[in-house]
Amino acid sequence: MTEGPRSGLYAVSSALLAMSRHLEVRDVLKTIVASARELLDAEYAALGVPDDHGGFAQFVVDGVNDAQWRAIGPLPRQHGILAAMLHEARPQRLADVRKDPRFEGWPTAHPEMADFLGLPIRDGEETIGALFLANKRRPRPEGGCGFTEEDQELLSILAQHAAIALTNARLYERSRELTIAEERSRLAHELHDAVSQKLFSLRLTAQAAVALVDRDPLRAKGELHQVAQLAAEAVDELRAAVVELRPAALDEDGLVATLRTQVQVLDRAHSARVTFAARGVRALPAAHEEAILRVAQEALHNALRHSGAVQVDVGLTRRGRDTVLRVTDDGTGFEPRAVRRAGRHLGLVSMRDRASGVGGTLTVASQPGKGTTIEMEVPGG
Repeated sequence: MTEGPRSGLYAVSSALLAMSRHLEVRDVLKTIVASARELLDAEYAALGVPDDHGGFAQFVVDGVNDAQWRAIGPLPRQHGILAAMLHEARPQRLADVRKDPRFEGWPTAHPEMADFLGLPIRDGEETIGALFLANKRRPRPEGGCGFTEEDQELLSILAQHAAIALTNARLYERSRELTIAEERSRLAHELHDAVSQKLFSLRLTAQAAVALVDRDPLRAKGELHQVAQLAAEAVDELRAAVVELRPAALDEDGLVATLRTQVQVLDRAHSARVTFAARGVRALPAAHEEAILRVAQEALHNALRHSGAVQVDVGLTRRGRDTVLRVTDDGTGFEPRAVRRAGRHLGLVSMRDRASGVGGTLTVASQPGKGTTIEMEVPGG
């Protein structure tokens, strides 16, 4: 009698811990579905997040391979049993879903399903998803459903925690969107100031050159050289801003490739030499990779715009079980304590916040005239 509950409690605890580890909505959905299927020993599991148009914004399955999923076709609509779970907001436990009067069939490639257990996922009064399982992997009682009342209670607990995990993931993604919007606003303001100053100077210098062409050709030639230099600097500012404004390709390319590409473009856009090296780094959770990328961008921004550096080096390495980002420049440097006392931050506060937000640390080593090293260490990799 004690072995079953103890193993059941352990399985529920493992499922809840797995859900809490993820911040991306898609990752949370996948973890919920896989945990439910394993916990209740079902052949199939799925979770749908409704949109506002009678369909699903997201629909995640477990137990169906990629080829089968492609063959099934478009995402289901909110009808039949799925609609009942979303709109009636109560559990659905059926001996054979195909015999239910609300059953409306499924595509040819859809796997055969019989016994069925479904629950809405609710956040307060709002239904934010529908979680269901099919085909319990044990002999069914004659004419009855393989899923028991105990299974329904377990799934109910899982659904309640799934609502919390899903809501937290949505809040995290929203905060990321706001952060990106704030960064783009800052960059747009910075771009406006920097390029406007360069173009204003370029215009005045060009006007001076025009005025000198007839009476002092030699001075006019010097002014035109200055025009060329100012134009080149304006182009550098634009290129650097475009690199920072462009969405990072983390999802497609990964952290190492994305950092390498951005460093290569910055190396071409600036007079300083910018290098990148990576050694022994493995894939990290999406939140960790984004934090590292944003800290690297901020550190590069400081080095290339404010330090007067000739050389900037970016490194990504493993240190034990952790991943370390290191950005070093040979610029003017600064006294960190004096910067804090003066209320100037150079982005250090946001960098520290990003590091601590993923369980990492950030250290800054700098002295006037001796350059700056910014190091971020995060768990994993």
